[in-house]
Amino acid sequence: MKKLIETIRNISKIEDLRNRILYTLGILLIYRFGAFVVLPGVDPGMLANLQNQSSEGLLGLLNMFSGGAFSNASIFALGIMPYISASIVVQLLGMAIPYFQKLQKEGESGRKKINQITRYLTVIILIFQSPAYISNLVNQLPAEGIYPFDPGLTSHSIFSFFGISSIVLLTAGSMFIMWLGERITEKGIGNGISLIIMIGIIARLPMSLVAEFTSRVEDLGGGLVIFLIEIAFLVFVILLTILLVQGTRRIPVQYAKRIVGNKQYGGVRQYVPLKVNAAGVMPIIFAQAIMFLPITLVGFAESESLTGFASAFSNINGFWYNLTFAVLIILFTYFYTAITVNPNQMAEDMKKNGGFIPGVKPGRKTAEFIDTVMSRITFPGSLFLALVAIMPAFVSLIGVNSQFAQFYGGTSLLILVGVVLDTLQQIESHLLMRHYDGLMKSGRIKGRPSMGMSA
Repeated sequence: MKKLIETIRNISKIEDLRNRILYTLGILLIYRFGAFVVLPGVDPGMLANLQNQSSEGLLGLLNMFSGGAFSNASIFALGIMPYISASIVVQLLGMAIPYFQKLQKEGESGRKKINQITRYLTVIILIFQSPAYISNLVNQLPAEGIYPFDPGLTSHSIFSFFGISSIVLLTAGSMFIMWLGERITEKGIGNGISLIIMIGIIARLPMSLVAEFTSRVEDLGGGLVIFLIEIAFLVFVILLTILLVQGTRRIPVQYAKRIVGNKQYGGVRQYVPLKVNAAGVMPIIFAQAIMFLPITLVGFAESESLTGFASAFSNINGFWYNLTFAVLIILFTYFYTAITVNPNQMAEDMKKNGGFIPGVKPGRKTAEFIDTVMSRITFPGSLFLALVAIMPAFVSLIGVNSQFAQFYGGTSLLILVGVVLDTLQQIESHLLMRHYDGLMKSGRIKGRPSMGMSA
């Protein structure tokens, strides 16, 4: 406690860091306020059917990612996931189309063009998703739930004034969330998009805890003892997840002696840490965005009557859903590790500074060695990442409430742990840069560098 109080005091002494944290909190407060701003014309007292529909299953997961905005018929109902989907498409195009590959190599100017293309693609995705959401909303609401009352309003009449205005507002709402995330990344602390997703997940945690406690006490039995056992297991999974996010493999690097004038440089052995999970939470976020595609393509209104292929991939506790989800996470882990870690650049930097890995020739052989090590440590790391991601399906089988089960690993827990560690690492960097103690008594927080979806 004393260390925490001292750290808070140190943060308050650094004006830039203090302002960044307050700015971030202010932006997140605006986002949470917007999650309760209901679409004009919708009676918030008649959303019971929509809230029941989005209490579990894939729609429940989508509702959690939006921080409850989906079930509130909010202007932020579609959340940030359309932007994530657009980012996936653009980054995959960067692997196949020379034009995007060229932009990736153009530095800051290329990055700005890619971000602009991503925004345009986000608008296109929203134009398709917004009518699907409005169609579902009309189906779930009684006729008098939409004002002014229109007896002829159906899911097929989304091109009424209510439908068109709501589509515009939903599109603008998601673009505004994207803008808020960019402002956090630029002027706040942490990765803005990741923080927005995290704060939406955290907002659902209290309700999930209450729902699980109530079900244990009143419905499922077991009472307080079983509930405490579940909490203890949750803490255990959190600790495992932290180990996964922070795990590293150290490579020894020997620096040759150099004498410049009267000074001696090098001649020491150092270690280069390679992260077991260099991709962080990005594989989870992107894989989850792809798993939302079935209900996006067929429309939210049809999500309860799906059959065949679409039904299998809309059941978050089903075999095919979880198998596909796990495979996507493994693939995206390798994909983002390849983007994050550049063995050729690392080998070149070592060579320029007179460093070499004992027993390995500098240059190309060093790059190959680093690439081999990364492949070996990424594989078990990706498997464990996938296992933690699909753990909610196993927990649900033993009777844990579907809402609370999402925090036993899964997308929710991995994003929470990864984003929190990233943000704490940035705060610690500000403290150490100004010669204050970090957040930990010994060692530094081993978060990953923020990356990916910020402009």
